Amino acid sequence: MTQSTVGRLRVMGAGVRGAYVVERVLPAPFDEVWAVMRDLEGGFGEFQPDMRSVRVLRVDGDRVEALARSRYGLRARFDGVLRPGWCWLQSRFLVVGMAAEAAGEGRTRVALTGGVRVPGRPALVPFGARRELEKAMARLTELVS
Repeated sequence: MTQSTVGRLRVMGAGVRGAYVVERVLPAPFDEVWAVMRDLEGGFGEFQPDMRSVRVLRVDGDRVEALARSRYGLRARFDGVLRPGWCWLQSRFLVVGMAAEAAGEGRTRVALTGGVRVPGRPALVPFGARRELEKAMARLTELVS
């Protein structure tokens, strides 16, 4: 049996100490929701509370490299995977995970995880992570509803 993208994100989140996974069913079709989420240079920055801008540097199949700037002036170079319903990006200090899948009747199940990590330690720093993820989910819900 094939695991769902949201299920895969739950597993990834469970494997990183300090990570939270926020999940919600949004009242919009998958294509509309994923169009916002996958748009790293546009929609992604609109719902992620701490992102000011993201510039995609390179795409090779489903592999992506991007440069992000936070609202606080910090920069991060991300490497990761972006495919339909799935995004996992990592920089030296940050992890961003997003998943989406159709939930029937024009609805979409979405899951988000991410946070700050300390190099050399398999953990995320939990300070404010849940609050930021909840804020991102609320903004995403507003964008697609």
